[in-house]
Amino acid sequence: MKTGNRFSDAFKQDAVAQVVDRGYAVKEVAARLGISTKSLYTWKAEFSKPDKVRREDGALSAELRRVKAELARVTEERDILNRSGIRKRSSESFSPRSAAAYFARESR
Repeated sequence: MKTGNRFSDAFKQDAVAQVVDRGYAVKEVAARLGISTKSLYTWKAEFSKPDKVRREDGALSAELRRVKAELARVTEERDILNRSGIRKRSSESFSPRSAAAYFARESR
């Protein structure tokens, strides 16, 4: 799977400036720089936002990635515990001691 090129913010801002400030057509600038028009439109939308909003969006994206990774880890732990038989019935409450006992037994 092709991951695509990574461009610096300065490059992106210069490309957007050619469209916004200098009045060149998006298609023309994209062809000259060797990028897709979709990328240029995306950058144009991104850089039209105030800096504060862009930073907040970046922080929210980072937090979302962190939470998704934590959810995947916790889901995997839950699945391991369910397969191990520690939680025999859904009506039983989960005990950290039983999980610790399981991992202590398995690490021997």
